[in-house]
Amino acid sequence: MQQLVYVVDDDQGMLDSTLWLLESVGLKGVPFTSGRAFLEACEANANACVLLDVRMPGMGGLNVQDEMRARGIELPVIFVSGHADVPIVVRAFKAGAVDFIEKPYNEQLLLDSVQQALERRAPVPHRDSRLAEVQARLEQLTPRERDVLLPLVRGHTNREVAEQLHISVKTVDLYRSRVMKRMQAETLPELVGMAIAAGLVDALALRG
Repeated sequence: MQQLVYVVDDDQGMLDSTLWLLESVGLKGVPFTSGRAFLEACEANANACVLLDVRMPGMGGLNVQDEMRARGIELPVIFVSGHADVPIVVRAFKAGAVDFIEKPYNEQLLLDSVQQALERRAPVPHRDSRLAEVQARLEQLTPRERDVLLPLVRGHTNREVAEQLHISVKTVDLYRSRVMKRMQAETLPELVGMAIAAGLVDALALRG
């Protein structure tokens, strides 16, 4: 069965460039400029994943994701957004998104994420090992790094974290970069995803 990537984005320029990128590595992209059009046309049993923009006129990406679940459409969802604030990221992951990528995106990161999402269409035994890797990275954090990690994935700014911990913003910046490096997270949404996978976020009072 041919692998498909449903691309849902109201920005025609972004839609075209994403389709071109997918085609350059032999993947077939199926474009939609609205969530409703996608929901009416997508095949629930397709060997596919979904690249879904968060903010679109009419029906936003999070609402599309909710409707997919209501209809029993279990295609892996990757959100792509220029507005990756923590509450949105958390809601997306908790509802089952497999990744959340910020615009403008790194092309290779997007392709890697799409490939991983397509692999998830079948039961994947390495999920447990991936969680074990995240847990192992968490255990390597120092107490101070963990102190910085928790408010970050709650959605607090560096300045707010500095005030909570009674340290300078510059020191928070330093610890934040260390946390990202130790956790092997390229972006804050990726870090939030790891925190959710490890069960940290459920215990947090999230903003938004």
